[in-house]
This record gives sequence, C-alpha cells and structure tokens, in this order.
Amino acid sequence: MDNKKLYIQMFSIHGLLRQDNLEMGRDADTGGQIKYVIELAMNLSRNARIDRIDLFTRLINDKAVSDDYSHPVSVINDKFRIIRIQCGGRKYIRKELLWPHLDEYVDKTVKFIKQEKRIPDVFHGHYADGGYVAEQLAGLFSVPFIFTGHSLGRAKQEKLLKDGLSLAEIDKRYKIQHRIHVEEDILKTADLIVTSTHQEIEQQYGMYRDNGFPPYTVIPPGLDVEKFHPYYHDNLSKNGTDEAERYARASVLEELDRFFLQRDKPLILTLCRPDKRKNITGLIQAFGEDMELQSMANLAIFAGIRKDISQMEENEKDVLTSMLLLMDKYDLYGKMAIPKKHDFELEVPALYRIAAEKRGVFVNPALTEPFGLTLIEAAASGLPIVATNDGGPKDTIANCKCGLLIDPTKPKEISHALKSIIADGKKWKQYSKNGILNVRKHYTWESHVREYMKKISPLRSETNMQGITVAVPSDAIGRRLVNLDYFIITDIDNTLIGDDNKHLQELCAILKENRQTIGFGVATGRTVESAVSHLQKHGVVTPDVIISSVGAELYYGKNLQPSNGWETHITRKWEREKIKTLLDGLPFLKYQSEQTQRKYKISYDMAPKKDRLTQIHDLLTKNKCRYNLIYSHDQFLDILPYRASKGKALRYLSYKWEIPLQNFLVCGDSGNDEEMLRGESLSVVVGNYSHELEPLRGGKNIYFAREKYAKGIIEALHYYQFIPKATGRMQT
Repeated sequence: MDNKKLYIQMFSIHGLLRQDNLEMGRDADTGGQIKYVIELAMNLSRNARIDRIDLFTRLINDKAVSDDYSHPVSVINDKFRIIRIQCGGRKYIRKELLWPHLDEYVDKTVKFIKQEKRIPDVFHGHYADGGYVAEQLAGLFSVPFIFTGHSLGRAKQEKLLKDGLSLAEIDKRYKIQHRIHVEEDILKTADLIVTSTHQEIEQQYGMYRDNGFPPYTVIPPGLDVEKFHPYYHDNLSKNGTDEAERYARASVLEELDRFFLQRDKPLILTLCRPDKRKNITGLIQAFGEDMELQSMANLAIFAGIRKDISQMEENEKDVLTSMLLLMDKYDLYGKMAIPKKHDFELEVPALYRIAAEKRGVFVNPALTEPFGLTLIEAAASGLPIVATNDGGPKDTIANCKCGLLIDPTKPKEISHALKSIIADGKKWKQYSKNGILNVRKHYTWESHVREYMKKISPLRSETNMQGITVAVPSDAIGRRLVNLDYFIITDIDNTLIGDDNKHLQELCAILKENRQTIGFGVATGRTVESAVSHLQKHGVVTPDVIISSVGAELYYGKNLQPSNGWETHITRKWEREKIKTLLDGLPFLKYQSEQTQRKYKISYDMAPKKDRLTQIHDLLTKNKCRYNLIYSHDQFLDILPYRASKGKALRYLSYKWEIPLQNFLVCGDSGNDEEMLRGESLSVVVGNYSHELEPLRGGKNIYFAREKYAKGIIEALHYYQFIPKATGRMQT
C-alpha cells in the first residue's frame, strides 16, 4: 500500500461546534457527540498519515448564540479546520428542522470541494443528518463512506412509544420516519460503520438488520488523560497546576457550597442533559427515599446549562421542573445541588476530582446509554461509578472494573449500590485505582486513532481490501464534474437528433476527443428512461448530465444518479393534485398518458387557440398556485413547479459545480428551450427551429445557425470558437 497521506472530511451538521468551551448540555443537540467529533478530529490531525481533517458543521449567525459559530472557517491547527456552511437560513434551529435543507448543504459542500481543488479520500458522517450528507457526497465522488450513528431513530422511536407518545406525536416532533428511512439507506451504502460498543451493533443496529449486514467495527472513544488526571495529582504537584485550573476548582467549590449544609460529606455526582432518557428523576427518587443515603452523602446534579426554564424546549423544561418538584417533595434542601451552568473545559474535570477527594461516586442512571463518555472521564479521575446496565456501561465496567451496574428503573437498587461503595473504604479504593489504570489501557485517543487508521486505510478509493492499487471508478461523476469548466447542453429531438446521422456522429467524435475539458449534457422534454433509450438507439455518447421532463428532473452520469438537491429545490409550494384538479375542468386540455406524467410535471395536449394560455394562467393564479407553464410545438403543454425548467436546471448546474454560465454552449430548437437559450450562456438555435423562437433573433449571445440539427451545433462551435476556449488549443 502506498504511503499517501489522507484527507478526511467529517460531518456533524447540527451541533454548536467550536474548539474550546463546548456548550455541552445546552440543549438536546449538544450532547457528547460534539465533544467526540472535536476530539476525534484533533487527535487524527496529530497522526503522521493524516494530511488534513476538515470537520463540517452548520454556519449560524444568531444573536441567541456565540458569534464563534458564524465564522466560515476556523483554523484549529496546521492540519485541522472547522468548516461552517450555511443552510436553512442563519438562525440556530434544532436538528429535526434541518432535514429539508440538507441537500442545500450537499450542494454548497460540492462548491467548497471544487474551490479547494481537492477531493477527500474519505467522507465520515456523524449522526443521521451528517450521515446523509456524507453518503450523498461519497456517491458523487466514488469515495469511501464511513458512518457513526451515535444514536438511531428506531431505538428512539421504541423508547418514546414506551413513554406513552403516539407515532403521530413522535413523527411530528422528531421527523422520526424520515430519519429511519435515511438510516436504512445509509446502512445499505456505508463502507464502514464505527460504533463505540458491541451493544450498539446488537441492540440498536440490530433493529435494521433487514437491510443487510454492513461492516461494523467497535472503537471506543478516547479520553484526554492529561485533562482528566487522577484526583491526587492536584495534591502531589500543586506547582504544576496552572492558575486557570485553580480558579475553576475554586469556582466549583464555591458553587457547591451554596447548596450544601454539610460540605464535607461524600459527593454523589451526575452530569447529563435534562432529558427524560437520562432518568434524573429516578436518581432523585432513589436519594430522596433513602434517609440513610442522605445522611451519608450529598447529591449534585449538573443537568446542562440553563438560564430560564420557562424558555426551554418542552422535554428539558419538563425534566428540570420535575427535578425542582422532587427536591421539594423529599425536602432535599441543603443536601442536593442543581447548579445552572458549568464550564466543560476546566470545571468538569475539577468536579470529578473534587468528588473523588470527598470519597464520592459518579452515577449514570440513564434508561439507555449508547456509550457514556462521562463514565470514563470520572473513572480516569479516580472516581468510582454506578451506571445503568443498558448499553455502553456494560463494556466500561467489564474493561475497567471500576464500579457497579444497576437497573435504572429500580430506585432501591440505585441507592443500595451507592451506599455499598461509599460505606466500604476498601472497595472505594479498589474501584478508584482500577478506573485510573484501566481507562489508560482501554480508552486513550492514541489507541482509538491507531484502530481508526487501521480500519479506514483499506477503504481508500485507490486501493482494494488487499491493499492492491486499483483504478478510481470510471463512473465517479463528481470527480469528473469538479474538473470541468466548459459544458455543452443540447435538446435531443430536432436539435441533437434529426435526419442527419452523418453530422451527429461527427459531433459525437468531437465530444469524445475533447472529453477531458468539455462536459456533455442533454435537456429534453422526454422522461429520463425515454431519453436514454433514444440516445443509445442513435449511438450518442453517454451524457454527463441529463435534464429530463422539461427540467423537472436532473440526473448525473451513466448510473443516472438523481440530483436530490435539485428535487429539494423545486418542491417548494408544488401542489400537483390541486393543479391537476383545476385543469381537469378545461375541455380543451387532453391529459397525456401516464407514461409521460412525472412527480413534478403535469403534461397535456392542447391545440393552439387565442386566449387559451391566458385562461389557464388566470385559473391557476386565481387559486394561488405556484407553477411554471411551458407550451411548445403548438401542441405540448407542461406544468412544472415554479422553480423548475430547463433554464433553471442549467443555472443550478452552473451554481453547484462552479462552472460560469458563459462557459456553457446551449442548443435548442423549440419553445421549451427558450428560457434555457436566454441569459449569460452562449446559445445556438439550429436551422430547423420552430417559429416560437423567432423573437430571440438578435438577442445577446444567441446565434441562429444556418445548418440543421447536429450540423447546426458544429457550426456554432466554430462560430463561438468554443473548443479553443475550452482546451487552449485550436480545433483540428
């Protein structure tokens, strides 16, 4: 295998991502994933075989959040950048509202890749939204696709159903059915799925096994063991502790002292988001109903960051309100702390060490826990743990032997486990020592990166699984398009293809000869299936792009990869059934066969007659329909979404692939080509054109050829000197 250094693009779309002062727990979208992806990227950037890591997230310019998230590029070190790309506006919105905007994100990432003039070796998507973006890009560029789910939709849906929510309520709030559909597609296409535990594979991904068995690998997250050092280091080397760490420690102690009457008791500590799945209320119940435990220890719950509970999302609001009510119910004033904020960079590590110094315990009572990063942070600091027997904690306890597993639905089991560790000094010391030593054995970033690199190296597009060099797939349409700056787009019927096969073959030879510098596409009223069949019948070279159904659909390459970005773009305010119902009442319209109808195109036959088009416009406008009407050849009437047409699809291609419009040569013969022929592109109307195009004569950059069909296109190539411009050489 060659030693070429790797360029990896990672995608974590929804979180508030920055290098320092992560706002973990701010809301449901700022959980442990954001810390994981930052630290993974940072540690990968230190590996000698990595050339560059770009971590992509969403650009946010919103007064409600820090302006750190509004910088398009944040350079973390000489090999690691955070790239922020805008989609769905600039306001911070929860991840479930981002689904309609992810194709916009894909398109803008394509533009970024072309501007950078470098295609990555690997796309790695985190969570379902990042997975979708990475999957789409990997398909375009024929690059390996890695996925890390963190959590999965089917598992979440099952849990919410058990909580009493209906499917309709779950889908309205979480868009869960769309998420599950996306995850199913991801599992069909991913080259590698990285999980943190075996439980994820068996219990979460196991719910999707009908879709096959993609390759899984278990690589537990790493930990910065310098930051989460053992509690006794602070006492052994006070001179080695910097002033910021000392200040953080003092701040934490001051905050805790505000709540406790007896400050020196052992401290039961938990840190988590205010989410019902975290089972904070179960922990408070366990503490509140056990007077012996209350006499032995204090309880501190750091449940995210909050300012005003009344302004928070319903889930967080319900949990925090329940915490306050239970605190009052069990009269836990002076025994229980619920601070409003904490700094993750310095205060959280200090918290673990303070709890360890007080001979306390860290507890994770979550109903379900895919991994539990806080558990290894606590264990590395020398703080014993009590954790749910669901998911990742099983692996942590098995590897580190640093605490006890409990059934989180049984409050008495929680309190008994806590008391057994706090009351037994020998057990406490053994768990503390085991955690410190075994975390450094099983959960370092060095081991994580080593295993990660081992798993992804065989996936690189230049090598096969045996490490033998192979060619990049010829159908990597994205690789081709990012290297093109010139394009010929032509209508098919009566423009490219007519009764002149000799010059059609001459044009095809020109396209083949100049393929390295000039792209080729067709824009047609035909369906994509009909277009492909007709082109093959006449021996036309395979197009790079097919704009079909009068601009309602867009496909790439010989595999006809649909452009999801184009579909998303044109769907806005498209009401197909409403428009069809309205037009069904007009007797002069004949609905064409179902073979010609498409999701985003309604097609009729209509004889030309004065005022008929006006009547259609008046009817649709009066009923507040948004549409684009195209009438051609005095016969064919097509109704499209108002954002769809051949011309608009052409401009979309120019935007997405960063090809200037003036570098397109556009060829047509009839009314459904009119919009495409206008504008900044170079255009040719072939000699056999329909009278509908006569008004274009004399227009800027519109050439009326003398010759017909393909010969007219060849004539335009000479007129515009198109090939010399594109290739830097004279045409022979």
